[in-house]
Amino acid sequence: MAKVIVGATPFQGHVSPVLTVAADLVGRGHEVVVYTGSRFEERALAIGARFRALPPEADLDDRMLDTVFPARATLPPGPAQLSFDFENFFLGHLPAQLQGLRALLAEFPADVVLGELGFWSIPVLSLAMAPEERPTLVTLGSVPLLIQSEDTPAFGLGILPTSGEEARARNRAMNAEARQIFAALQTFGEATLKELGVTLSEYLFDAPFRRTDHYLQLTVPGFEYPRSDLPAHLRFVGTLPPSGGNDYEEPAWWPELSAGRPVVVVTQGTVANNDLNDLVIPTVRALADLDVLVVAATAREDGPALARQALHDVPDNVRLASFVPFDRLLPHADALVTNGGYGGVQTALYHGVPLVVAGASEDKPEVAARVEWTGTGVNLRTSTPGITELRAAVQTVLNDPGYRSQARVLAKEIGQYDPFDAIADIIDGTTQTCRVGR
Repeated sequence: MAKVIVGATPFQGHVSPVLTVAADLVGRGHEVVVYTGSRFEERALAIGARFRALPPEADLDDRMLDTVFPARATLPPGPAQLSFDFENFFLGHLPAQLQGLRALLAEFPADVVLGELGFWSIPVLSLAMAPEERPTLVTLGSVPLLIQSEDTPAFGLGILPTSGEEARARNRAMNAEARQIFAALQTFGEATLKELGVTLSEYLFDAPFRRTDHYLQLTVPGFEYPRSDLPAHLRFVGTLPPSGGNDYEEPAWWPELSAGRPVVVVTQGTVANNDLNDLVIPTVRALADLDVLVVAATAREDGPALARQALHDVPDNVRLASFVPFDRLLPHADALVTNGGYGGVQTALYHGVPLVVAGASEDKPEVAARVEWTGTGVNLRTSTPGITELRAAVQTVLNDPGYRSQARVLAKEIGQYDPFDAIADIIDGTTQTCRVGR
């Protein structure tokens, strides 16, 4: 049995995948400590893991970001917001996160430290210590690949790739321009890591991919742009199976999901859902007079009340919900309207559900672009689509069988992978190596 520390930036979308992995490792008999924000303690203990909270300086709550950091809401999506997030969250809290991790390692000498892409303690440990002097480092990729490549356009713009030497030359120029755009953030990152005793010698956004022992991308090759220059330690391990709905109490309207009408689910995910007028409310209005059942999964306790307030009169074909487990809901869905959260899109494709995507913040433009590239849905290329656009996009996805066909192709590919086994093989190999070494 191995000792494993599972770490995550204390945001819902970052914590959920590592908790899913932690639960599987506990089930296999490994000793696991979850290291993240204090609000996730109950969930960690419920899966049988031990828990260690981040130091107070790094113990953020993503539900309160706009309150604690009001300046963030004034920034447009893109480089300005991304730089703010890195300076204030990922790198800004790295010294405290790393200090807490080192203290935990002193008490709990882990064989493996496993974290998600935003858990920057992993690249620092990789840079600071020789492999034989530290735990094995495993990074889970829960956003599209953003490591620079001459085979793909610069990350963040949602531009689809093309092939040929002319395209590669364009990509090289775009990547150089991106490095220039983020030059100030690069300087900030180098200074932060220098204070921690290590030297950052590569492009900031490439470091989490290169400075780890195993980078495991949580999707299948069919969802990602082909690249000829990926690091050898980076591999695709498939989508994490949906979970979390075993104790869900079905609402009174649940039987309507199987009544014969097409079911359209709309969500803004768990992070960019402060204003339901961005996507949920327009979608409800766009589909109000269609012969479909609309489930508005607001992912917040007050979501149904806020939606009623915004709508005044809730259309007869709409069912409002707060938290609905997608592993229970999406098997009934004919389409998912989403702002492009990576986990939600992967779950939809796991079930072969085609998509309408409208997102502009964080990694969402890149998720939407991959949906478009794979033919699994419609990319609206905005975070605030109009009612006419939404109605047309949903009708297109419902009426054109090609979208569902392509979604089912990816679902079949996803079914050929087992990310839990892939991770367990690494953990088991690490413990076997330790035994031989002893």
